[in-house]
Amino acid sequence: MATREELADALAGFALFADLNAPQLLSVAGSFEEVAFAEGERILRQGLTGSGFYVILDGQAEVRIDGTARSTLHRGDFFGEVSILLGEPPTADIVALSPLNCLLLGPAAVSPFLLGHPPVMFRMLQAQARRLRNANRWRS
Repeated sequence: MATREELADALAGFALFADLNAPQLLSVAGSFEEVAFAEGERILRQGLTGSGFYVILDGQAEVRIDGTARSTLHRGDFFGEVSILLGEPPTADIVALSPLNCLLLGPAAVSPFLLGHPPVMFRMLQAQARRLRNANRWRS
């Protein structure tokens, strides 16, 4: 387990949190819980209830839709936010490709967290727009 200061330092290097200053990063680090997953472990299950908003600290995870690999997530990437924000089951499985360390924000805390950190919400919106653009390219 990393200290709050170590987590804040890690978050400072992630695009999602790039607009936050040091005190804000420390606050954010204190909002999340650190969780670990073994290689091959399924973190989110397609069609089942979402369990939170995850930010990858170390390791890699794969996004699988209907059993087909669609993309790989790396350090600084995040997942789980869409099902939490929409109140719907995840549309994909997320499976650890290696030992995976993440920060987790529970479902009830996601909306207040985003409303309290508009720069993070804006960066998340940008990432979602990129994902949508890429999904539309894949379909055509």
